[in-house]
Amino acid sequence: MSLHLFADSASDLPMEFFTEHHITLLPLRVHIEDEEYEDLVNIKSKDVFDAIRNNKHPKTSQASPQQIEEEFTALAKSGNQGLYVAFSSELSGTYQTAVMVHDQVKEEYPSLDLVIIDSKCASLGYGLITRQVATLAATGMSRDSIVKEVEFHCQHMEHLFTVEDLDYLARGGRVTKASAFIGGLLNIKPLLHVDNGKLVPLEKLRGKKKLMKRIIALMKERGDALDKQMIGISHGDDEASANEIKAMITEEFGTTSFYTGMIGSAVGAHAGPGTLAIFFLNKRPTSTN
Repeated sequence: MSLHLFADSASDLPMEFFTEHHITLLPLRVHIEDEEYEDLVNIKSKDVFDAIRNNKHPKTSQASPQQIEEEFTALAKSGNQGLYVAFSSELSGTYQTAVMVHDQVKEEYPSLDLVIIDSKCASLGYGLITRQVATLAATGMSRDSIVKEVEFHCQHMEHLFTVEDLDYLARGGRVTKASAFIGGLLNIKPLLHVDNGKLVPLEKLRGKKKLMKRIIALMKERGDALDKQMIGISHGDDEASANEIKAMITEEFGTTSFYTGMIGSAVGAHAGPGTLAIFFLNKRPTSTN
């Protein structure tokens, strides 16, 4: 019996990662005008950001229930174990649909052996956890042990990010429209984080330099051994800013391990161009009994 892994495209990892690690991709869907695309399969992030810059308003929908059913049924027939760590249930209905489909498939195939975890994480925060799952699975670690390790990391993954325009998030219902209006009105840089899977505004700062310094200060306050862990950096078609914050993190903490990439199409449709996000593990409790 082997362990079959699933992940969805909101992990913002490249297709090569899924292929290399034999992980089944469940793509979220992106809608631009009358066209529907599968995130990572037949649309690139830059296409979404360019569409937004051209005053189009991309929308998204969860992964296909039909595809999820097909993949879960194939797993049941194979007799293998499965593990699916999913995009935050607070930001997409994909996790809830996967749980519902799991229950339906299990009625027909009682032998289905699949664990589904709500990561409560997004973008490369979720991506770092997906990478960890793949690494642990490659060592032959048991699924129960992987689940225990991964659940801890899900609970301790920090997300700090800023967007060029809060209107993108407001249109998709990810933050309140009042917050978006205030941000645009004052021409300030919002700083947000993820709390229990939800996007929560933290502060509003004037200017990019102040914002980046504040991100470093919050990393120093919240981060756990930042010189020894992998830091995730994702950006909305703004590689220069990603490199700038990477250099600041390296100088401040001595970090040498980074995973940097462009935000995926589904997440990017809501975050918009110019987004900059940092992901890291926060301080562990003194006791983990």
